[in-house]
Order: sequence, then C-alpha cells, then structure tokens
Amino acid sequence: MKKFLTFVLAIVISFIPGIFGGFFSPIIPGVNDWYNGLAQSVLTPNGWVFSIAWLILYTLLGIALYLIMRSGKTRQNKATAYTLFIVQMILNTLWSYLFFGLHMVGWAMICVVALVGVAFWMAIAFKPISRAASYLVWPYVAWLIFAAYLNGTILILN
Repeated sequence: MKKFLTFVLAIVISFIPGIFGGFFSPIIPGVNDWYNGLAQSVLTPNGWVFSIAWLILYTLLGIALYLIMRSGKTRQNKATAYTLFIVQMILNTLWSYLFFGLHMVGWAMICVVALVGVAFWMAIAFKPISRAASYLVWPYVAWLIFAAYLNGTILILN
C-alpha cells in the first residue's frame, strides 16, 4: 500500500505545474483570443495535441519521480535530483504565467531556455539514481526544446 501511495503522490506532484498552468490556458476566454491572434510557426500543433502531450509528459515525470523516491540511494544522493525536479516545476509554472498570463513572450523565452537547461541537468542527475527515471525525462526535454522553438518563433514573428 505504501508503494501505491508513493506512486500516487509522485504523479500528483508532477501535475502541479499543469494545474497552475491551466489557469492561463488558451482554452480560457480572452487568452484564446490573444494566443490565436499571434503569428505562429507552421509547425504549431492543434490545441488537443498540447493537452495529450502534457498529459503524457507529466505522467512520465511522475513515474520518474516515483522511481527516484523508491530508489535505495540515500537522501543525500537524491538531494540534487529533488532540487532540480522542484526547480523545473517552478520554471514550468512560471512559463505559463509569463506567456499566457502576462503575455510576456520575451521573458517566457528566457524562462523556457532555463527550463530546457534544468530539465537536461535533471535527466543527467537522475541517471546514477535510476536509469529508467533518467530515460523517462528525455521526452520532456525534447518537448521543451520544441516549446522553445515555438516560443521563439512567436517572439520573432510578433
């Protein structure tokens, strides 16, 4: 039962940025008008793609966190991994607020570049603790690079 509760906790924690980011989602009236009015990359996917992608990515991050939590390594060995996980959560949430909430595309670009760096570092930090956890972070890193491209395109075109 303890393993199951730890798993549920890890999943819930991983979705926190998505929950807060949802307050600034393009689905919300007003935000949708602003976002849809922007010149965007031809590679920008439909809105439903973002929803599915983030559902998968947050789930993978939750599983990765669970593997780190359940690892036999000491807390001291995990301190960097936990810190990076928290920092990426904060940056992920901050990006949504900057981009969709404040419409500060330039600051959002700086934030997403920092987020890519932290996520990359997190994947590396996870590896000595759990190889599987590290592998689960790499799709997130790839998606963040794509998100940085989309953000950069909006910055340049607008």
